[in-house]
Amino acid sequence: MFGLYLLYYFRVFERQIGSNKYSVFIMFSVIFSLLLEVGALALLKDPSFNLITSGPYGLIFSSFVPFYFDIPVSTRIRIFGVRFTDKSFIYLAGLQLLLSSWKRSILPGICGVVAGSLYRMNVFYIRRIKFPEFIGSFFSRFSLPSIGSTSSSAATRNVLGNIPSYAGRQVERNYPPPVAAPLEPPEDSISTLVSMGFERNHARQALIQARNDISVATNILLEAQSL
Repeated sequence: MFGLYLLYYFRVFERQIGSNKYSVFIMFSVIFSLLLEVGALALLKDPSFNLITSGPYGLIFSSFVPFYFDIPVSTRIRIFGVRFTDKSFIYLAGLQLLLSSWKRSILPGICGVVAGSLYRMNVFYIRRIKFPEFIGSFFSRFSLPSIGSTSSSAATRNVLGNIPSYAGRQVERNYPPPVAAPLEPPEDSISTLVSMGFERNHARQALIQARNDISVATNILLEAQSL
């Protein structure tokens, strides 16, 4: 359950870097984490590691690397005197998944983190690689049907570029409408959303609609891209 939730949540990276590069990230993470697992099993020669937990551990835990470095904190709360952020609960879900089968899940989790780190370090210039369009389209449609598509991009343009559309009206019902004379969003708020991979103009419009609430603006942009 936690693994499915994390896979769904980490779709945010597909919105940051695009479907094609996200497909490259997925392939790199899965292949390298698998190779690292095989190498670790060969080196450890521990019978308790003979059967490691199955599942996309490599992809999930490699995604924690860009999550740590590239996703800013938008909300801070305090529970029983302990400070938490909106990212804390994602880390707790990952920790539960990492320890779910003890050694059998820790090893693929560590290999996933290493694979994600190698991708971020641009080993073999992997971040410059792009799949041909037909391969990226095939991968997006059949390997990961939940990641973005052309219709998703069109929905984004409708919501943020043409507010009177149906999707735009639905977003307006879910979030407070902009005031009659909207204030210009602060530059640091716009920069925060741009750093998450959103276009500057879309980020500005979302902040105006959310009355400069960066958390609500982020939800508006993510909901727009998921339509």
